[in-house]
Amino acid sequence: MNEKEDQNNLPSSIFHLPSIKEGALFVADAHYPHHGDAFLDLLKSLDRGEITTPQLFLMGDIFDLLFDCGGTYIRRFSEEAIALLQRLSIRMEIHYFEGNHDFLLKNIFPNINVYPRQAQPVLMQWGERKVALSHGDRYETGIGYEIFTFFLRSPLILRLLRLREKTIIDRQMARLSRKNICRNYPDFDEKARRILAHYPESVDLVIEGHFHQGRQIGKYLSLPSLACQRKIGVVRGEGIDLVTAEELRSSENNIL
Repeated sequence: MNEKEDQNNLPSSIFHLPSIKEGALFVADAHYPHHGDAFLDLLKSLDRGEITTPQLFLMGDIFDLLFDCGGTYIRRFSEEAIALLQRLSIRMEIHYFEGNHDFLLKNIFPNINVYPRQAQPVLMQWGERKVALSHGDRYETGIGYEIFTFFLRSPLILRLLRLREKTIIDRQMARLSRKNICRNYPDFDEKARRILAHYPESVDLVIEGHFHQGRQIGKYLSLPSLACQRKIGVVRGEGIDLVTAEELRSSENNIL
């Protein structure tokens, strides 16, 4: 399917779309567990009721490496966070947009609305506006990335991985723990404009993670990375405020 066909298949009416609610939280690129405990602490605060929200949007790369290959070894690196998410998903509306570090997640999180890469972008309604949501690695990635992404999710590759699961995952986790993920894109404004060209003009706002920028360029919002900027998006009125978890815990900011 080409990109124009993707656009034509997006719903045209906001009245058939799920809604983004006041107080919804947007979390992107926590890269847990290698880049601090901010995500784990957020889940604990949600579990204890210190932070409340009607919706939690997880915009991909929440875990530095997590996918379902049929085994359970990979889950050992993030057991507490996985268990908290599973428990929260029973009583909270959660939307998880798979990223390039976390994918094939539906069996791990059966009560969460999980959107694989091929199902993104997803359109939702925010008041009278039509919003497109995606992790951020859907467009302008290059043919090499597309081939890599395809094979990474291939059932055959995953079956082969099972033969040396522990060795491969240990090596990859060690590599990721040393990776510098926080950097600026000097030409990001132009990149944002190229990405927007793939979306229908009828979309009023595009929300993506992946790039760790925490910036809005026209109708393109690049969410901050929880690992880098330590910020979360919260829907307030007509906008999305970028705040820290500490600000959310305070009584004047925890609005629900």
